Amino acid sequence: MARKMLIDGEITQTNEEEAHYDFDLFVIGAGSGGVRASRFSANYGAKVGICELPFHPISSEVIGGVGGTCVIRGCVPKKILVYGASLGGEIEDARSYGWEVNEKVDFNWQKLLHKKTDEILRLNGIYKRLLTNAGVKLFEGEGKLVGPNEVEVTQLDGTKLSYSAKHILIATGSRAQRPAIPGQEFAITSDEALSLEEFPKHAVVLGGGYIAVEFASIWRGMGATVELLFRKELPLRGFDDEMRAVVARNMEGRGVNLHPRTTITEVIKTEDGVKVTTDHGEEITADVVLFATGRAPNTKRLNLEAVGVELDKTGAVKVDEYSRTNIPNIWAVGDVTNRINLTPVALMEGTYFAKTVFGGQPSKPDYRDVPCAVFAIPPLSVVGLSEEQAIEQANGDISVFTSTFNPLKNTISGRQEKSVMKLVVDAETDKVLGASMCGPDAPEIMQGIAVALKCGATKAQLDSTVGIHPSAAEEFVTMRTETRRVSGSGKPKTNL
Repeated sequence: MARKMLIDGEITQTNEEEAHYDFDLFVIGAGSGGVRASRFSANYGAKVGICELPFHPISSEVIGGVGGTCVIRGCVPKKILVYGASLGGEIEDARSYGWEVNEKVDFNWQKLLHKKTDEILRLNGIYKRLLTNAGVKLFEGEGKLVGPNEVEVTQLDGTKLSYSAKHILIATGSRAQRPAIPGQEFAITSDEALSLEEFPKHAVVLGGGYIAVEFASIWRGMGATVELLFRKELPLRGFDDEMRAVVARNMEGRGVNLHPRTTITEVIKTEDGVKVTTDHGEEITADVVLFATGRAPNTKRLNLEAVGVELDKTGAVKVDEYSRTNIPNIWAVGDVTNRINLTPVALMEGTYFAKTVFGGQPSKPDYRDVPCAVFAIPPLSVVGLSEEQAIEQANGDISVFTSTFNPLKNTISGRQEKSVMKLVVDAETDKVLGASMCGPDAPEIMQGIAVALKCGATKAQLDSTVGIHPSAAEEFVTMRTETRRVSGSGKPKTNL
């Protein structure tokens, strides 16, 4: 039968009988993006094959698992640990609410780790069943390209299988990297941090991104002494500066030791643990040293150069607006393309790929107003532009509205930790350009605010919305007074 496909941005008819292929689509990588693209393509009637490396919680060039980073060694297990760490503070607060909790409360790391592993194994099985139920053929092994329409899969026993495919999708994600620091082999990455056999009583975390901030919060919440080292004045470079300061203040309030403008020059294994030397000459000995300094696309073993697929300087696959590479029938989605490296974005890209190639609906992923969260304790969540980005892009004035308050829960517990909310508004059009919040339940609240921004909400529309009382979320619809107005040519100021 004839099938519609995308040619130069337009839908055209192609005759499938011109050439015979084993699959209409073969996907390398069964993470979030690859599984979504496979299932949806199969739902459109395509014959789909997918390959993935064998399962293990800690990844390598030859270890992976169906479900990918998010399910096995990323978002899901991380959030489980965040829940566990948050309960430490909840137990402290419970005493003020009448709960007679013993002074000494023990934490069992191994028990939580076992529960976490059970859950990712369950999810790994669910993802496999999703593929099977959609009619997708799953191969366990390492895939690579041997031609523009041919994939070779090396199975666990070393047997090589070769399959032809009309379209090939690369969805191999990314992996945590260690910086080139002497002794880096004595440090761990986020993969190992999620599966440590022993709980670290003292931890050093190198990095200022969300992974570093989250693990520092997790370990501190569970009772460890934590040193967080980062190169800038504040962690979370790229986020709103005012909110970065809030996160830093909250982390210090919870007992994380911050080391701004600091990096590690050497790591040494000693009898007492792992010793790091900083660029200031300071020496810190800890049970574990975590490098949370970035991730790199998984492209080295795919043989892409031999087929002619173009990569950028980071090793990411270069794609157009439709996720297509320079080779017309080879596509890529997710972290391997290094666009916005978030699981829901990979899901969007996988969905739109299937629509474009097999659904007869050319669809470009929309990267505007993508919400995200940093699961520190308490969390930070944002959508749209930061104040700095808004000022940089503005043609006119920017109105900034902020609310800093003590959550009702803290008035009883006595916890000295304020929530902060912020709206960035185009002063001329009244359109809300960005929103952010640091405080309990921030991601749950921000998901709803993201819908409003996606619909082009104005500040007046938020003001006309009735709040839910008593809640923190109602602050987003009751911020009536402008905190400051900044010219598009001016520089932002914070009051923190």
